[in-house]
Amino acid sequence: MKAVAAFLLVLSYFSISHGWNCKEGPQLSSATQIDAGLGEVVLTDSNSKMYFLSRSAWNRLGTVSLKHVSVGPAGIWGVDSSNKVYKYVAGDFILSNGLYLQQVDAGGLGQVVGVTTSSSIHCLKSSIASTYKEVGTLTWNTLPGGLSYFSCGSQNGCWGVNSGQQIYYTSISPTTCDISNWIHVPGAAKMVEVGSDGSVFVVNESGDVFQRTGISSNVPQGTDWARISVCVSANHVSYDLGNLWVVSKSGIILQCSQ
Repeated sequence: MKAVAAFLLVLSYFSISHGWNCKEGPQLSSATQIDAGLGEVVLTDSNSKMYFLSRSAWNRLGTVSLKHVSVGPAGIWGVDSSNKVYKYVAGDFILSNGLYLQQVDAGGLGQVVGVTTSSSIHCLKSSIASTYKEVGTLTWNTLPGGLSYFSCGSQNGCWGVNSGQQIYYTSISPTTCDISNWIHVPGAAKMVEVGSDGSVFVVNESGDVFQRTGISSNVPQGTDWARISVCVSANHVSYDLGNLWVVSKSGIILQCSQ
């Protein structure tokens, strides 16, 4: 335990020198994936259990086993090990029939997006996502292209990465799921997350974390990448309300801010 504390002290000093202050976040054994939105933070562990953060403690979220969970304006959505899609309603996750996804994102302007194991991309209109309250069949819109990870924010559009770790940007209408053209963004990443304020972060195969810079309404795809030194090999990241949440490949949870 002393070794971990000493490591995190070094980590905090190193990160401050690069513009970010990273500290030990509330820990949970075997954390694998984390998502933040609308002031809420949720995560999954290696046993496919979900948790939400209350003050500085993690509490169980629902009874269904899920491998990936996302929170945002569309609510809390997740997928299980069989790629079935669920929404959190009235205290637990309920099944949605009609489409199997390996990853889902609820961070847009009410729409839900996700990708399948074959890299096809799908979008659920905001009107459908918001009114889904009991087990039933959902109709998803299929989008052009192929991605392995897809994430949207409330501002400045959506970002995705494909199986070749190429990065793309587009914008999506939450009411119709119509998209603009895909814009290829230089760089390589295995996952990308968009914050509610439009901030964009990626993790590459080596576990390095980068933030997209130069994002504006005129240039929503940004202009460059800036590396964030977190002193761990990252597995997953998410950003909301000024906090960058990092889960390392070894399960350490960091909370970083500028």
